Amino acid sequence: MTEIIKEQDINKTVWNACDTFRGVIDPSQYKDYILTMLFLKYVSDVNKEKRKEYLAKYDGNVERADRAMSMERFVIPVNSTFDYLYENRTEANIGELIDIALTDLEEANREKLTSEDGSGIFRNISFNSSNLGETKDKNIRLKNLLVDFSNLDLTPSHLEKDDIIGNAYEFLIANFASDAGKKAGEFFTPAEVSTLLAKLTKSKSGARIYDPTCGSASLLIKAGREVENDNFSLYGQEANGSTWALAVMNMFLHSFDNASVRWGDTIRNPKHKEGDELMKFDTVVANPPFSLDKWGVDEAADDSYNRFWRGVPPKSKGDWAFISHMIESAYEGKGKVGVVVPHGVLFRGSSEGKIRQKTIEENILEAVIGLPSNLFFGTGIPAAILIFNKGKGKNTDVLFIDASKGFEPGKNQNKLREEEDIAKIVRTFESFQNGKTPKGVAEDKFAYVASFDEIKENEFNLNIPRYVDTFEEEAEIDITAVQKEIDGLELELKDVQAEMKEYLKQLDINPK
Repeated sequence: MTEIIKEQDINKTVWNACDTFRGVIDPSQYKDYILTMLFLKYVSDVNKEKRKEYLAKYDGNVERADRAMSMERFVIPVNSTFDYLYENRTEANIGELIDIALTDLEEANREKLTSEDGSGIFRNISFNSSNLGETKDKNIRLKNLLVDFSNLDLTPSHLEKDDIIGNAYEFLIANFASDAGKKAGEFFTPAEVSTLLAKLTKSKSGARIYDPTCGSASLLIKAGREVENDNFSLYGQEANGSTWALAVMNMFLHSFDNASVRWGDTIRNPKHKEGDELMKFDTVVANPPFSLDKWGVDEAADDSYNRFWRGVPPKSKGDWAFISHMIESAYEGKGKVGVVVPHGVLFRGSSEGKIRQKTIEENILEAVIGLPSNLFFGTGIPAAILIFNKGKGKNTDVLFIDASKGFEPGKNQNKLREEEDIAKIVRTFESFQNGKTPKGVAEDKFAYVASFDEIKENEFNLNIPRYVDTFEEEAEIDITAVQKEIDGLELELKDVQAEMKEYLKQLDINPK
């Protein structure tokens, strides 16, 4: 009987494989080695099973089987297979052999595994790097890594469910983020936040969905999963080369083979275009870097896509640069935008205040949602979600939600709970969209529907406490009970002082 591989089996085996690198290099670096090896093992096992099927179909005719294999998802040269590397695991140049295998895999699948300029997804990783230690130590580590992965059978017929590899990949990225500390924010948005944002911007069948700062693409994938069927297309861009590679692999492991994830700086060089114009999307979601310094202000004034017509954000705070790009990338009359921002975006003045005012006056801002603190890797500050709707219509109201108190405390990060927190926020937002939420207080100390005039009276300041009453009255003080407690403490103090005097006498010390 064939053993069925479960998701937890993969998670446990691969997470244990991380011991090969722990203490040698930083988690933000060794994640690339682990995830690359998982990708290689998976595509190798898939092709190996497919080859067996074709050989059986064509009665062992190797030529016909090879011809059929050339039409599969990936073409894998013999020296690029995991089995080949495992067989050569004791070779003195095993690090070099792995690097060659990855390069040849890229060359054989250029359309899928390389960027527009020809750079492959493995360009930023070397298994022959001196970072892995001296040659002898490095070879032992790589041999152990190959042995660990050899214990995983990732052939599709042995897997418990279709998306098990993609889920395992997500599990690993989340755990690497937990270990990587501050650097984790560069490649991962906590799953609960991604889920919330995806539900708030739920796309319809046929949607184009885009994330201009997609990291490892977890948020983009979550947004796609919210569509009721498989009729949608995913687009992303990521500035960091190593993280872009993670996103590309993540898409393939989730079977989103047609996703278009580009490598480059979204503000300085947006890659998703139609002719000379920005490509337009039904849904745009992102968790951009908070208050990015040197985001590209020098080029913004002459932006050929006219993204900053509302104003140019300050040099040291790129938040509104990303928001402006996202809004301009959404279809006119129907596009939706959901973006995670630091709270400063809601109230900072100067050029940011002017951009915020113009955006509100356009009547595309739909909701402002305050999140709990310590949700994100690398920063404990609370964030907010802004929802824009370019098909908002005549309704000029804006929904404010203070969800800062709804979370499950954690040792390192707090978490949003599925029903108590995420579902509550989504229900309140959907009620507002359906016109069922009354004006004024939607839910005591949780939500409030503000009119345009109210926001204008507040000088277009979106700070949530200005709208959601979060004031908690202090309980009445029982003076009698307090006095009784004080009397009791004084009696205890006298007893302790008497006991202390006795001890000091025994030590022949005169107390003052």
